[in-house]
Amino acid sequence: MACDYIELANKGVQGLQPYQPGKPVEELKRELGISDIVKLASNENPLGPSPKALDAIRSILPELTRYPDGNAFRLKQALGKKLGVNSEQITLGNGSNDVLELIGRAYLTGHSAALYSQHAFAVYPIVTQAIGAQHIAVPAKNWGHDLEAMAAAITDKTRVIFIANPNNPTGTWLSEQEVRAFLDKVPARIIVVLDEAYTEYVDQPDFPNGIALLSEYPNLVVTRTFSKAYGLAGLRIGYSVSHLQVADILNRIRQPFNANMAAQEAAIAALDDEDYLAKSVQVNAEGMAYLESEFKRLGLDFIPSVGNFICVDVAQPAGPVDQALLQEGVIVRSVAPYQMPNHLRVSIGTAEENGRFINALKKVMADRQTPLEESNPE
Repeated sequence: MACDYIELANKGVQGLQPYQPGKPVEELKRELGISDIVKLASNENPLGPSPKALDAIRSILPELTRYPDGNAFRLKQALGKKLGVNSEQITLGNGSNDVLELIGRAYLTGHSAALYSQHAFAVYPIVTQAIGAQHIAVPAKNWGHDLEAMAAAITDKTRVIFIANPNNPTGTWLSEQEVRAFLDKVPARIIVVLDEAYTEYVDQPDFPNGIALLSEYPNLVVTRTFSKAYGLAGLRIGYSVSHLQVADILNRIRQPFNANMAAQEAAIAALDDEDYLAKSVQVNAEGMAYLESEFKRLGLDFIPSVGNFICVDVAQPAGPVDQALLQEGVIVRSVAPYQMPNHLRVSIGTAEENGRFINALKKVMADRQTPLEESNPE
């Protein structure tokens, strides 16, 4: 008997489109037969993992037949010491995306709503809609969060507010004063998620440390990751820090082995490798300065960023430019799905990778003296 298995699914899930990650290097090799490829699409650390993390992974290889510590005791102790928090305030995830979903499952229902900013991380509406809750995108201000408008959008149905600081994909950021003023307006019944996936890269004197705000705002949940500055994206390890009661709720629905053994050991070692982190931040700052100067030289507008990526306005539909760069063996990211049709998001790479991108961009832009129509505007 025939059955429509789409119709059987949760109504919110029926309306979802899968998250589209950056194109993998291997996929481009298969498609175009290119071997010399630079990937600057997924905000990954161009240095590779910390040597200490690699050593830690090698040391536990004989134990991979065993399940990992379901409570990740040693990693939570290391994080608690590093961050100055009670380890019981920590919830681990298979990447911080996993924790975002836990928050949605714990605090959203089909009768509630979540707020987030226009141009914000695509996972926020995905998490919300999959649960069947209402998701509301508040119009952005200068490509970033308009916190006054977000406060005004709060209703009796609002249960979760997602804020990315810095924001992905725009790289914009909020000051401590702005965040505090917003939190003061939010009722205690609403969970405010401060997504700090790129916080290690930020060097702004007025930038807030979300974890330092937890003692004043018990409805605040701070999420962070080892995927960016710590270079462990492939192992998928992230976490949140929150009020003890919130952490208790999240850990009730967290899968017991969502942080694998290799990820736990690598994360512990990475936390201890301060030289690696400092080098990552330095390479990022130098690369950011280089790309900004080159964009100015090319007469291209860009959005100032404090993450490990930057959005550049190519002054025409970005999709064809993105495709042309692929032909040159350079993978970046069109952010048209974020209502930014003329922008490319470029991850900061090594000096060589950044130079390769700029040379390819110059060639592509020279070949496209007049903007071409998108072949498929959808």
